[in-house]
Amino acid sequence: MEISTREALPVGQSETKPKSSCRVDNRRAIKDTLARRGLFAASILLIVLLFFIGGLLFVRALPILRDYPLVQLLTSVKWRPTHGEFGLAPFVLGSFAVTLVAMALAVVPAVFSGIYLAEYTSAKRRSLLKPILDLLAGIPSVVYGLWGVLFVVPLIREVIAPWLGGTLGQSIPLFAVTNPSGYSLLAGGIVLAIMVFPLMVAVTDEVLRNIPQQMRESTLALGATRWETTWCVVRYAGLPGVIAAVVLAFSRAFGETLAIIMVIGNTVQIPRSLFDAAYPLPALIANAYSEMMSVPLYQSALMLAALVLMVIVLVFNIVARLIIVRLSNKG
Repeated sequence: MEISTREALPVGQSETKPKSSCRVDNRRAIKDTLARRGLFAASILLIVLLFFIGGLLFVRALPILRDYPLVQLLTSVKWRPTHGEFGLAPFVLGSFAVTLVAMALAVVPAVFSGIYLAEYTSAKRRSLLKPILDLLAGIPSVVYGLWGVLFVVPLIREVIAPWLGGTLGQSIPLFAVTNPSGYSLLAGGIVLAIMVFPLMVAVTDEVLRNIPQQMRESTLALGATRWETTWCVVRYAGLPGVIAAVVLAFSRAFGETLAIIMVIGNTVQIPRSLFDAAYPLPALIANAYSEMMSVPLYQSALMLAALVLMVIVLVFNIVARLIIVRLSNKG
């Protein structure tokens, strides 16, 4: 017969926790509440900051919006502030054009590099490649701009433009050599592609490495090859993360300023060829801000350009986020 060593409590008295244990539990509860409220306050602060920046830009852009319809400002191709013409279309289209060129050059190599880094490389080789990737991501944009001026622009002027212009340029306007200087949409796209490449590789790598290993083992157990397993993992579990990597790279490329100013030519026109010069929105804001006090409505026009830039990036991120959520729910 088992004999209990605990002393019997008097009738009507229950066993209670020590006071020290209760104090510890209360402290933990207080810390948890403070942490939760602090994180909530930080989230609210970010939202307030976003609306504050957007509201400030909108208030500063009101003078030009009172004198010119927004549709006219966004569709006009004439930018002559001294004559009262503030068309933003060349700058908006220039930003989209150089960003699309950069993404067309960078997305496929970056995604496949991220897949290789996550799925195929050994631990030793990964330890060598990751620091190089981090180093590329940390290089200042002015260094990329100088590299573009010293290498990319001469390469386009002396090699790429004569070759493409003499072959595809004869029949396809996109490759027609309209600007032999080398400072062009293609130069800006190449520099931007190199800049966003490490970001896309790093995000893709992290997304794929966070997928449970059991998914790969299950696919291999069914007789799939290594590449078929990788394709299934990327398609069904990693696609939202890959899209997120592309969205982050697009946002970085669309808002890039310094490196683009140095290689794109900064000519107010709608680019129709890869070799045309262009003038993106960030370059307009950076170049013209010091001149804004000399012309009426100039400051307001630049504030409107900054607001348009912010809204475009924000809308693109929201749409991409909705696509990611839909793909995640579908998977």
